[in-house]
Amino acid sequence: MTIVIILIVVAVIAGGAYFALARKPPTQLPVAEKRAAELPSKPTVPAAPTARDPLPTKPDRSSAAPTQREREESVKPPAVASEEKARPPVSAPPPSRPKRDVTALRKGLAASRGGFIAKLRALVTGKKDIDPAILEQMEEVMLSSDVGVQTTQAILRRLRERLDKNELTDETAVWEALRAEAVEVLSIGDAGTVGALKNAGKPTVVLMVGVNGVGKTTSIGKLATRAREANKTVMFAAGDTFRAAAVQQLEVWGKRVGADVIKGAAGSDPGAVAFDATTKAKEAGVDLLFVDTAGRLHTKTPLMDEIKKVRKTIGKALEGAPHETLLVLDATTGQNALAQAAQFKEAVDLTGIVLTKLDGTAKGGIVLGICDTLKLPVRYIGLGERAEDLRVFDAEDFVEALFGREEEAVAAE
Repeated sequence: MTIVIILIVVAVIAGGAYFALARKPPTQLPVAEKRAAELPSKPTVPAAPTARDPLPTKPDRSSAAPTQREREESVKPPAVASEEKARPPVSAPPPSRPKRDVTALRKGLAASRGGFIAKLRALVTGKKDIDPAILEQMEEVMLSSDVGVQTTQAILRRLRERLDKNELTDETAVWEALRAEAVEVLSIGDAGTVGALKNAGKPTVVLMVGVNGVGKTTSIGKLATRAREANKTVMFAAGDTFRAAAVQQLEVWGKRVGADVIKGAAGSDPGAVAFDATTKAKEAGVDLLFVDTAGRLHTKTPLMDEIKKVRKTIGKALEGAPHETLLVLDATTGQNALAQAAQFKEAVDLTGIVLTKLDGTAKGGIVLGICDTLKLPVRYIGLGERAEDLRVFDAEDFVEALFGREEEAVAAE
């Protein structure tokens, strides 16, 4: 009995002690140790491998699934080296047409501006409503200004179609439509080469043809002056063997521009002179050979046959020559110039027109008639006596100078 009581007392004491120990608060760490415990632990740097230790090998991840970071990196856009590379490329603006210098053109075309252009403008100026009858009046003016029947009818037919569609409702619309038609008619040939002589190697042979008095020899001198200003070498062939004055005139131009003149005896075969000049130009390696010819009436068959012979002879001396055959026309002859062009085109393979004395006529419409009827480009126009007055023909500049208003010309300069 006594033993049982003793065991109960011992059990009670042991239980009380255990309960007291369970309720005791945890031991407080010093402040320094507490802060150190709160800091993140540094990653353990593995010790450098010793000679006995095997080198660690990279884990093979070829078959392992990509990690979250690898998935994020794969969808990021590629980095750019700089801000300039990051910007999208900016396309260059289209080349703008240089400002038109139409001052000299306007002065040279003053007669035509005060002639048929002034008459056309008077028909539409101040008109609020455009009457179809105005086209008949325009037809009369254009026909009297050497535009030509075929060209006049074609232009007015297109204007009438636009008028029927109510596209030409005021004077400005009519005038702009007329200007656009003129540009369309005059834009014959390759826009990149019209005006410039072909560069067919050394020499490039230019054959000049036309009737008496149109200015062939003078045009040769002016073209040679332009060539010399472009640092090209020049030679002349005096193919007009029937007129001593023509040879002398060519020699004067030769001295001015520093060009040799190849000539024959008076009355000699012009084809022989052309052949000799082409051969010498080839041997000398000059850039341009200009072949002058005697003026001939386009209605005289024997004379036209002779120019064909000269052209063939040049081709025998140099394959592919002449590279240019330019017809010189006097603008003051009007419709007769158109008839000349038709005959010469049939006889020889013309490459362009040199239209001289355009400053001396009020009927500048002949330019439209030539381009539209014969489909031949006007390459140069003569607006005076000086060498610089022989200007490269540009359809848009020509129309701007001819049809443009005074205030428009000032703005374009």
